[in-house]
Amino acid sequence: MSLPPPLPNPTAPPAPALSPATRALMTELQSQGLRLLDPSSPHAGVPGRRGGAGPSDHQAVTIDGHTIMVPVHTTGAWTSPFVVESPDAAGRAALKRGSIPIAQVAFPKAPRFYALQTLDGVPYPQIATLHGADVLATTVLQTCIRYESRRKTCQFCAIGQSLAAGRTIAHKTPEQLAEVARAAVLLDGVRHMVMTTGTPPTPDRGARVLVDSAFAVRAAVDLPIQAQCEPPDDDRWFARMKAAGIDALGMHLEVVTPALRERLMPGKASVPMARYLESFAAAVGVFGRGQVSTYLLAGLGDSRDALLAACEQVIALGVYPFVVPFVPIRGTPLEDHPPPDAAFMRSVLEPLGAMLAAAGLRSSEIKAGCGKCGACSSLSVYES
Repeated sequence: MSLPPPLPNPTAPPAPALSPATRALMTELQSQGLRLLDPSSPHAGVPGRRGGAGPSDHQAVTIDGHTIMVPVHTTGAWTSPFVVESPDAAGRAALKRGSIPIAQVAFPKAPRFYALQTLDGVPYPQIATLHGADVLATTVLQTCIRYESRRKTCQFCAIGQSLAAGRTIAHKTPEQLAEVARAAVLLDGVRHMVMTTGTPPTPDRGARVLVDSAFAVRAAVDLPIQAQCEPPDDDRWFARMKAAGIDALGMHLEVVTPALRERLMPGKASVPMARYLESFAAAVGVFGRGQVSTYLLAGLGDSRDALLAACEQVIALGVYPFVVPFVPIRGTPLEDHPPPDAAFMRSVLEPLGAMLAAAGLRSSEIKAGCGKCGACSSLSVYES
């Protein structure tokens, strides 16, 4: 396939300020999910991704200019009070609570790059997918040493599901990633990219494959990249990642209470919290304040106070704590674990938003990645 030369990557316009009512609605939607009465409608946007690494079973929904990921394939979503019927040709629809219209929403259109495939016949969506409104997301290695053993696996992770279902491939090569990234920027205006990876059986814990992938993408297109992996064994990997064109780094704690870490993600818990904190400090020294982040899953048993204490600790290091509501994924050991309710999420996000503002860490200033996208949590609208 021949594409025109890369174009400069545009800057996203700032999203409008939200009313307290809309902010609360976004938090409720992410906790309770959404029923799509006509999910097969051609105007219902990008189909929600089922299974796989990272956030799943969601669909992108835009409310007042803010795009968020809302659960649509979970058990909770099937009984949600929030309902959307058939969107119009522009992807717009009335959001109802029961039978009462409460807001207008829109669904981002399926990207044009989804219609393409590589010369060797791999469909582009099996290599990388659109996340939110303008983010390209990929799992470079769709296998993980933690997932291969049920004694070690993270109990909430579904990294193997999409591979088993044939919706992705096990290893995306640097050349494949560069090809898809270039097309996504040129055809669909993608503004940044997230590269995560399953953890390989090597001491770098995925840093090497991310370096190789980022180098190829940045040689092909001007696209800011966030890479995500467990802390590598050697802090020198951070400088190598930066030199390869990686702009921001995610190292995800997910759970902070020690006993919960041992129970819910026994393999990952073998990397102690102390190593994460050391790695955070070293990575901030390379990428800068606010360009290193960590994912925290609210609703898995960590108390409000435990989450906020962990956030305070990493914020002091210059790390952005991205707190998201846990979404149970079918086929995982935690598929029946309830998501956190909206009141719990507000009790965490409101003080956390104030903490971030006081520290001068804002999602809008992150160069790439989950915190900048903000679609999996309403945290960014609580920054004040």
